Amino acid sequence: MESQFVDWVLATIGTDSRLEVPAGDDAAVLRPPAMRRTVLTVDMLTEGIDFLLGPKCSARAVGHKALAVSLSDLAAMGSKPEAALVAVCLPTRDGAAIGRGLLEGLQALAEKYNVIIAGGDTNAWDGPLVISVTAVGSVSPGSAWRRDGAKPGDLLLVTGALGGSLLGRHLAVEPRCHEAMFIAERLSVHAAIDISDGFSLDLSRMMAASNSGAIIRLADIPIHDDAVRSSKLAGDTRTPLEHALTDGEDFELILAMPPDAAHNLIALVGTAPISIPITIIGEVTQGAGLVAIGIDGTSAPLKPQGFLHVFDPPSP
Repeated sequence: MESQFVDWVLATIGTDSRLEVPAGDDAAVLRPPAMRRTVLTVDMLTEGIDFLLGPKCSARAVGHKALAVSLSDLAAMGSKPEAALVAVCLPTRDGAAIGRGLLEGLQALAEKYNVIIAGGDTNAWDGPLVISVTAVGSVSPGSAWRRDGAKPGDLLLVTGALGGSLLGRHLAVEPRCHEAMFIAERLSVHAAIDISDGFSLDLSRMMAASNSGAIIRLADIPIHDDAVRSSKLAGDTRTPLEHALTDGEDFELILAMPPDAAHNLIALVGTAPISIPITIIGEVTQGAGLVAIGIDGTSAPLKPQGFLHVFDPPSP
């Protein structure tokens, strides 16, 4: 029964001093940190589109991913994670067991990033699992990273390595919150975005918001081993580089930074918490569009590609 499940959830998540009114009431009341601005983001995951429950994808993994992708959005804003609200539409078949698995995944990640699970909502239906997470973060006034601040002459950097995420990394998302907060406290970042739909597509969105273009050096794109493995699968005709440019679900960060700040960041790689690779892959330019410099030195337009949800056109 729903009431028993909700009682179990409330007993499991506990409370936190940051909540003036804890989960269990009509709404939670969060005490915002002094002199900070509130950052809000929401992501919804649907079975059959974002994951397939089964032997290779547990409910716990779905819970982890659902929170992780929202925390990745907070990282892209240079913000500190604070709290999350979770809404689920559970299948009537095995709904309680699925719900318990979801909470296990949510809580494990929440504890890692000191995030409060502040409440949410549950429904049941004869359809697939749907989960939506609203995450709350905080930043100092005027310091939130945005997509629209890239300036010509900025260097473009990317965290981690790209491509082949559907071999399993799309479920084991590691949001770059610690790295983002470390960078935000020390260095100037003019613009940022996380890679959810594909490197080239998300980069084009940041450049369009900034009314700028970009030159990308393809030889410098960090290619994940999974992209290499994906390119070798039967029927796959794409190169590892093409996977890195278009696959999406990497949830790494693209940063536009002044050259001095970019080089200072590269010098910090290997010091806690910057334990992941960070690579300079190009620069921001005047004008619009993306240009790729090939391994042979030739240049050509780079077409933004990645994942887009498709909707039927409106009825006439």
